[in-house]
Amino acid sequence: MHPIRARLPLLLLTVPLLSLLLAGCWDRQEIEDRALILGMAIDRAENPANMQSKDQVNHLEPNPIPADKMIRVTASIAVPGRIPLGPGEGGGGSGGQDTTKPVWVVSVFGHTVNDALNNLQQQIADPKFLIHLRVIIVSEEVAYDTLEHINDYFRRDSEVRRRTWLLISKGEAARFLNVAPPLERVPTLYVLAMLDKSVQLGKFPRDYIGSFWSTQSKQGQEGYLPYVDIRRNENILIGGMALFRNNKMVGTSEPLEIGAFMAVKEMNPAGYSPLVDVPGIGPVMATTTLRKSRIDLEMKNGSPRFKVKIYLEQDLQEKYFEDSVIDEKAISKIEETISKEANKIILNFIRKTQRMKSDVFGFGEHIRAKEHAYWSARIGSKEKWETHYAVLPVEVQTTVRINRTGMQFR
Repeated sequence: MHPIRARLPLLLLTVPLLSLLLAGCWDRQEIEDRALILGMAIDRAENPANMQSKDQVNHLEPNPIPADKMIRVTASIAVPGRIPLGPGEGGGGSGGQDTTKPVWVVSVFGHTVNDALNNLQQQIADPKFLIHLRVIIVSEEVAYDTLEHINDYFRRDSEVRRRTWLLISKGEAARFLNVAPPLERVPTLYVLAMLDKSVQLGKFPRDYIGSFWSTQSKQGQEGYLPYVDIRRNENILIGGMALFRNNKMVGTSEPLEIGAFMAVKEMNPAGYSPLVDVPGIGPVMATTTLRKSRIDLEMKNGSPRFKVKIYLEQDLQEKYFEDSVIDEKAISKIEETISKEANKIILNFIRKTQRMKSDVFGFGEHIRAKEHAYWSARIGSKEKWETHYAVLPVEVQTTVRINRTGMQFR
């Protein structure tokens, strides 16, 4: 028999079997059939005694978690076909004719985040997805209590991106999902764009939720998060840094102290412009363009001490008095005055974190890396480092150089 004829039955059997591999549509899931959550806000539930009996989907009485610990989770769910995809479809791109909102904001209650999201799933038709979750906002009331159970849930969920932003809000967090900026139709995307632009302008470090988790897991360093507020229901203000100790918020910084933190950590680009009163010249403003720092660890009498050397390059932006002459002598005086003022701001912020026992700078990690024997013998744990950090000697030396003065130099 001819070889080809002998193989023909095998070929005829193989072709139908291979065709089964091409039928990939049997397990498809359309994007319109998914409840894509873009943003999420977590607040403490008001009147928890009244809310406890409303959303009992995942448990029966008695509940092991106290009712006063109930939370309210607000989710911003994308409406299919309504999210602007290009510049022509951004805020105001519809010309005001289409009044349909691009997102659906839903609030649910629960004892934990997973409990609340399961309650949410009971109220929406499509399965929820967190793959496009970009912003998580937690109220300071919840953050001052603890973020431990919130971090635990999001760390275990494989859909949550490590480049998601985690924020702490002053007051109610759900307000940020209803903010109405004139330049953006989707509040969550507005918050996301504001944070990304702040990083590009040197106003805040690139501190995603993955970075926060990584920092919190270190023995010699604590985490920080953006601390935000709303102005006139349409403007979002970065009001400082939320400082943490053992997953609990312990305080906040001032906006200008963000620049002090970034100077110590040598984070660029630089973008803050402090207002300084220079003797004989008056108030001036200079924008920082470059930050350099060096952290030196020294063991003195068996104890660690740090010296932080900071170098800042600035451009002179403005002087208040018109009759003030800007010459080489004036530039030297401005550099000296700004150096002293910047040194004071940085040192005061370090002292503030020491009072809070929140080592956001990572001085403890320097000791662990360079003096591991001392760390193992005298410290050994994150809890003990908090006590040591409160009395850690830290010296700061700041040098400022003015590079550009504009057209008014004489």
